Amino acid sequence: MFSFQNMYYFWLTALVPVLLLIYILSIQRKKTIAKKIGDARLVDMLTADFSKAKFNLKFSLLIIALIAGILSVANFRSKDSGSSTQKSGIDVMFALDVSNSMLAQDISPSRLERAKQLIGKIIDRLQNDRVGLVVFAGKAYLQMPLSSDHSAAKLFLSSASTDMIPTQGTVIGDALKMCDLSFNEKQTKYKAIVLISDGEDHDENAVTQAEELARNGVVIHTVGMGSTQGATIPDQLTGSYKTDQNGNVVYSRLNEAVLSEIAAKANGDYQLFGATDRAVTKIIADLNAIEKREINDDSQNHYSSYFQIFMMLMFILLLLEVFVSERKTAVKKLKPVVAALLLCIPFSSFAQSEEELIQQGNEAYQRKQYDSAIVMYKKAAAVKKDETAAEYNLGNALYKSGAVDESINTYDRVLKISRNKMEQSAVHYNKGVVFQNNKKLEECIAAYKNALRINPDDADARINLQRALQQKKQQDQQKQNKSPEKQQPKKQPSKISRNEAEEKLQALLQQEKNLHDKLKKSSSTSPNKPEKDW
Repeated sequence: MFSFQNMYYFWLTALVPVLLLIYILSIQRKKTIAKKIGDARLVDMLTADFSKAKFNLKFSLLIIALIAGILSVANFRSKDSGSSTQKSGIDVMFALDVSNSMLAQDISPSRLERAKQLIGKIIDRLQNDRVGLVVFAGKAYLQMPLSSDHSAAKLFLSSASTDMIPTQGTVIGDALKMCDLSFNEKQTKYKAIVLISDGEDHDENAVTQAEELARNGVVIHTVGMGSTQGATIPDQLTGSYKTDQNGNVVYSRLNEAVLSEIAAKANGDYQLFGATDRAVTKIIADLNAIEKREINDDSQNHYSSYFQIFMMLMFILLLLEVFVSERKTAVKKLKPVVAALLLCIPFSSFAQSEEELIQQGNEAYQRKQYDSAIVMYKKAAAVKKDETAAEYNLGNALYKSGAVDESINTYDRVLKISRNKMEQSAVHYNKGVVFQNNKKLEECIAAYKNALRINPDDADARINLQRALQQKKQQDQQKQNKSPEKQQPKKQPSKISRNEAEEKLQALLQQEKNLHDKLKKSSSTSPNKPEKDW
């Protein structure tokens, strides 16, 4: 069965009428010039060597070459194996609160861990539905877009932690908006959000955002984590409990009112988390009650692409158009065309050989035969020295084989010749992984920062950077604990008189009094409201 992978490129066919217009204007211009000359016999003499048939042929070659180019970028392909199946399902976005208040242990082992268990079991019970994940605290981030790959969703879920987002708070409104942006805006149904949070310190526009989503056909179900009595929040840095600016122990309490109102405004249900299985059953029943749509799942299909044929055809046609003359006596110029086409044959086989070498290297890499993969990638890099694909894969294979320094040098070569920003970001990210796994945290942090400067939306780089910064902090603390105490210098006997000592003491006391008065004045004008970091 044949199909096109990138149908949206067919808008380029709009160029065909443009070329037709240029052709018509060119014919009109020739006629206008002939009329200006006036003498028909003179015009015939001047245009005796002009071939209208060849002029039309050149234009036809351009049109066919354009169409061949469009077919090439649209990627004409045939299905080799697999079969598309018709399934019915909905799109489900999970909005998970990862603020520090979710570390409270009024639900054992913690609110966050039980929330992750709940989402994992819901995903296991979903069959044909697409799922996605948004995490939020003081900001909201798309952790995973909508996908039918449930195993990948659980992998992203397992990495969710309070360290992912440094800004604290509970921006439920932003999380709901991020979920809505992940849906297909053309659909007004088949969409649901499962919001799991303790609702504490929520933003004021959460309910308004829920009403707007409801108008777009989104159903929101909420789950409250925690208890209204509240619980202390473990502080992972100090090993004790989190306190406010006044030194009082913080108690985090479940805000059922806002979660219940959000669910009511968006035609959903609110439930207080009790037992995991009971909560899963209730949410699955709510999701099954939503109308489902037909989904054509072709994720297991394998295709053979034929874009190379159309690309080569376009190149040949454009080359022919260059050598075909509008003059009748230009028949002898067809021989160079044949010669040029013969020159193209080794070029095409040359390009094909590089692709085959990279493919063989990829197959060896997947079989974990890294030494064989390195050989293939090096051969491919030698064929085309300005191409980055072989060098990029070579860096990965060298790292897997244990050649860390050589891998870094290879990545640096890719950065020198690459002009693709996303590729440069990926190279910096890979360098960060290599440095991080080899305990070179300063180089690792610099590499992740470079990746994020180029691509600020790289969630993996952002998460790994946070972990590297945490590891660097722990490493610095360990060095401080192991460093010997500085020897105190021996006190030298005082050489000043008693009167001079009393004068210096009075001056120090006066400085201390001035500083105390200044601090007292500053504290009286400062706001009393403490900043929350949970």
